[in-house]
Amino acid sequence: MAIRRKRSFGKSRRVIREHRLNAEITEPKVRLIEGEGARILKIEDALEEAKTAGVDLVEIAKGQAVPIVRIIDYGRFKFEKAKKDKESKKNQKVMQVKEVKMGPKIDVGDFDRKCSMAESFLNEGDNVKVTMRFRGREMAHTGLGLEKMKSFAEKLTGIGLMEKNPRLEGRLMTMVLRPKGKK
Repeated sequence: MAIRRKRSFGKSRRVIREHRLNAEITEPKVRLIEGEGARILKIEDALEEAKTAGVDLVEIAKGQAVPIVRIIDYGRFKFEKAKKDKESKKNQKVMQVKEVKMGPKIDVGDFDRKCSMAESFLNEGDNVKVTMRFRGREMAHTGLGLEKMKSFAEKLTGIGLMEKNPRLEGRLMTMVLRPKGKK
């Protein structure tokens, strides 16, 4: 990355750019991309073409023996790249994992309420992590907890699939459900 210093009120400040421009490109040869085609030129020739066009020579791809460059206006290039990044962020949905906690001695009413909570999370498109905590002597009855977890998953078979089977880790038994349409 190229570093350019700017002066402001007597203090120096670093400005870091993502791409190298014009004289900052030090390799002897570059691959110049123009429309559909590309050609390999000496750096001096590429700089001369950029100068005659009145725009910048911008390095697009780094880390190669022959860097890939384009002759474009750098300000406009940055603007279009920011616009594309913003558009791609807008279209992407962040997958969240919602958690439902319960114990092995949970009663029927509470169990149904937890199932309806998980159902609403799955309908929204989120994954659901079901956690069961064993306390004290409850550790001797982990089989009952496993049965509760399986019945929880069976109750939600219409809208959710089990991504991770119930697994005991220390005093916690966890399982993950995902919406049926997601992969």
